Amino acid sequence: MSTTDVFDDTSHIPADLLPVMEALGVVGRDLCRTIKRGPLGGSLGAGVGENLGGDQQKALDVMADEAFAEALKTTSVRYYASEEQDEVVELNPKGHLGLAIDPLDGSSNIDVNVSIGTIFSIFEAKDGDPDGSFLRPADEQLCGGYIIYGPQTYIVVTFGNGVQSYIFDPDTTVWKLVETEHKVPEKAREFAINASNYRHWSPAIRAYIDDMLAGETGPRDQNFNMRWVASLVAETHRIMSRGGIFLYPGDDRTGYERGRLRMVYECAPIAFLIEQAGGRATDGHDRIMSQQAKELHARTPFVFGSADKVARVAAYQDLPTDEVSALFGNRGLFRA
Repeated sequence: MSTTDVFDDTSHIPADLLPVMEALGVVGRDLCRTIKRGPLGGSLGAGVGENLGGDQQKALDVMADEAFAEALKTTSVRYYASEEQDEVVELNPKGHLGLAIDPLDGSSNIDVNVSIGTIFSIFEAKDGDPDGSFLRPADEQLCGGYIIYGPQTYIVVTFGNGVQSYIFDPDTTVWKLVETEHKVPEKAREFAINASNYRHWSPAIRAYIDDMLAGETGPRDQNFNMRWVASLVAETHRIMSRGGIFLYPGDDRTGYERGRLRMVYECAPIAFLIEQAGGRATDGHDRIMSQQAKELHARTPFVFGSADKVARVAAYQDLPTDEVSALFGNRGLFRA
């Protein structure tokens, strides 16, 4: 076991990625302190503009982005792609890695004290090709993970050989390894979706949700609980801990045809984690890890969680529209 002043155990972190992980860990623990200070640290939830995707930027979004970029300059990260910036930034011309990041996921929850987080992904950089370093199949990732700032602060990460979890110890300010083979529980009765968009969903998604809402009197023969936090990191951490399924489908609203989650900054790293933990991640039909974004800020529908639940969604969507309700709602072929 090797140690640093950032991690108590680095035996699961590839040596060439350790300085990058240490930089992420240092900024993560600083953000943890800032977030816990709330209004004592200033107006962290104040709007300061919009990013390229039209999402409002909060003060803490920009603060986190600047802090991560600064810390990573001294590592082997050549290209830095941030959800908060329009274009890829070159940090270290001699570096060989590309790092994509959502510096502060769920920032709309800052003022209401709900868990928020950081999502990150690492690729091997393509020399002289900043955008191309990230516009590639998701299964070429070297690393995917997140930091969750909640009642406890964790780094949950994969390097392609299982999933490890590190908890931040506020007494020692060190990230301590607590789980080396994190798995998504196979059995769960929770689902997460923004039900206020029900009228905009496709018939297949409505049928899938209707069958769960029907509970023990419906074709699934059991009751389910719905969760919705509006923080992808918080939703992911719950599924990593308790299982279940998360859905952010595309719908018929203008600008939502491909959902609202970004492939490079959010879906690819979360999909990598979920698969390494034994779950599944798709766009509702096809595996996320076999896809690639065509643009840095491209969006994709996203469904992930316990493997059997994700597969069931694909089965609903593969049916002709006029058969969905009749087949699953009335005949209940997929009884649990």
